[in-house]
Amino acid sequence: MEEVVKIHQLVEKLSLEVVYGDEESLNREITTGDISRPGLELTGYFNYYPHNRLQLFGSKEITFAERMIPEERLMVMRRLCEKDTPAFIISRGLEAPEEMVQAAKEKGLAVLRSPISTSRLLGEISSYLDGRLAVRSSIHGVLVDVYGLGVLIQGDSGIGKSETALELIKRGHRLIADDRVDVYQQDELTVIGEPPKILQHLIEIRGIGIIDVMNLFGASAVRGFMQVQLVVYLEAWEKDKKYDRLGSDDAMIEIANVDVPQIRIPVKTGRNVAIIIEVAAMNFRAKTMGYDATKAFEERLTRLIEENSGNV
Repeated sequence: MEEVVKIHQLVEKLSLEVVYGDEESLNREITTGDISRPGLELTGYFNYYPHNRLQLFGSKEITFAERMIPEERLMVMRRLCEKDTPAFIISRGLEAPEEMVQAAKEKGLAVLRSPISTSRLLGEISSYLDGRLAVRSSIHGVLVDVYGLGVLIQGDSGIGKSETALELIKRGHRLIADDRVDVYQQDELTVIGEPPKILQHLIEIRGIGIIDVMNLFGASAVRGFMQVQLVVYLEAWEKDKKYDRLGSDDAMIEIANVDVPQIRIPVKTGRNVAIIIEVAAMNFRAKTMGYDATKAFEERLTRLIEENSGNV
């Protein structure tokens, strides 16, 4: 689980320009994904200053700062530099005030710059930090990208999850994680899955051992992360058990505080589970786009009953 992000990691990820920064300041830690735009602080109001956040300066903040006298500007910039303040970031490629750079040097902070707009930069920083700093948990299963849909394959040990995933990879789909999937909540409706670093690109096949999917099938056969959109649970076929034949069972499973649709597929000799999962993914995609084959069948059945009733 990621608990902190270093400033130099943010610089590398978002291609930020380092206006000022030494080794110590670029190794400062970011512990929250929240970002501050210090407008009120520039006026001298520091009662509720969120000093542990990245301080983002856009056109409004820079324009206001430029209208201050140099002594006042330096005093405010020094007050903005707390022990746990990660860095200053300037958007739109604007010039950093000399007093900002001076205060940053005195307090050991980095001053960074980006050419993109303030709102877009804020969104990119928030998205990156929220993903890196999110609380992660591990679940058992295999996560595969099937036609652009994140399918989590779960089931009892030895049911054939990894073998099914391997068949899907051979059919052109992509592996995200095998055996253990690290998941985190991106927002109220989205859960993201990714592999633990030690298991990245690897898959275990009983009788063969561990294979490197990227090495055998190429870079196009793997992905670094994926939204978990559908859970497929593989279970052993039981002769006397009744299974859903119409697809009307809208089961859900909670993963990282997000409800994800789940379908259960009985496994027995002769069933090509990989193809069934492909079709399940396509059918799920069709439902999200507004077409439900089960409802269409039920409507046809209702019309047929009504027609036959009218002929009696």
